[in-house]
Amino acid sequence: MKTGVNSKDIVNNITDVKGIECWGAHTGIKSLRRDLAIIYSEKPCHAAAVFTQNDMVAEPVKLSRKHIEDNMAQAIVINAGNANAGTGEEGYKGAEAMAEALASSLGIDKEMVLVASTGVIGEPFPTDDIVEGIKETVPKLSSSTKAGTFAANAILTTDTFAKEGHLSFDMDGNKVSMAGIAKGSGMIHPNMATMLGFVVTDVAIDKKLLDKTVKRCVDKSFNMITVDGDTSTNDMVGVMANGMAGNDEIKSEKDPNFALFEAHLLELMMHLAKLIVSDGEGASKFIEYRVTKAKSEKIARKLVRAISDSLLVKTAMFGRDPNWGRIVMAAGNAGVKFDFTTVDLYIGDEEHLVQVLEKGSPKEFDKNHVKKLLRESHLQVHMEMNQGKADAVGWGTDITTDYVMFNSVYTT
Repeated sequence: MKTGVNSKDIVNNITDVKGIECWGAHTGIKSLRRDLAIIYSEKPCHAAAVFTQNDMVAEPVKLSRKHIEDNMAQAIVINAGNANAGTGEEGYKGAEAMAEALASSLGIDKEMVLVASTGVIGEPFPTDDIVEGIKETVPKLSSSTKAGTFAANAILTTDTFAKEGHLSFDMDGNKVSMAGIAKGSGMIHPNMATMLGFVVTDVAIDKKLLDKTVKRCVDKSFNMITVDGDTSTNDMVGVMANGMAGNDEIKSEKDPNFALFEAHLLELMMHLAKLIVSDGEGASKFIEYRVTKAKSEKIARKLVRAISDSLLVKTAMFGRDPNWGRIVMAAGNAGVKFDFTTVDLYIGDEEHLVQVLEKGSPKEFDKNHVKKLLRESHLQVHMEMNQGKADAVGWGTDITTDYVMFNSVYTT
């Protein structure tokens, strides 16, 4: 399935970021795949993170929320195969043990370590195996290309491929790099603030300013995707900036370099978010949803989220059914004022859109032609509100019989 990612500048190499080392190892939690990843910066970083809003919170999320309070970090450790969620006091001790083992092995404070887990919920956490794996992995940390690839693969669960991205740009004569890895295939409906994303960059930026832009970029990227409408217990996106690019520290939003940095951070996060959608469990279609000319960006985002998350819309896309009534029905349930009489609606594939509504009135269109367009793997739904100037875009998948079968027989 196409990913919808067209940026020619984004390549896969997390270790091109100055001062970053990583590795992905096998500890035995998963029988055939790497299941432990470590990302380390040789210098302390300004850091920011957002976490799941699910009321059932995994133990590593609880710990990482505490460790990120000062917006500082230097290392991230992630295990796959066990979510360490619903595991109580013993699970929290396991998350603490992961942080302590990595901090001790690296010679840094344990509060400088962020911890993340992904996998099966409610299973006893194999603390001893993971701690031993951390101790064995630290000496292998490397800035080689394969180290980044190993780390990207070590955080996967039901994913079918690793999600990676890297880009670089000039900032006042200094080369700034940023890179990220992510995982996610099912239980995808982030509200951040089992989807994980980690970004590292060598830019120098004020830590409070980094926190602000990370939250904004997450809202426009990871928070605008959906596969199945379920927000995981473990969702986390973390960003570390070690300042090794050599640029003058960005201290104000008025600094032109802030807009430059934020634009590239958003581009990278959108790239990773789209890769997650493209790997949706059992999905056969990647669907881009656009709402334009809305009264506010908040309203536009809510409309996108409501439409993209509708099971009736998802199944119509799977069945190649140009049933526009399901789309406007979903918009009407978005929790915002929705005036159907102003709406222009278009549906189609990546290159061809067909108008099916004009100012709320049905337009005649060739249904067989639209059905043909909906056979494609990359589809578009565009709703023009004609009420303002605000826009939003999001991405989702269809719901297929394969998704139902997969999640009815496999413990995720």
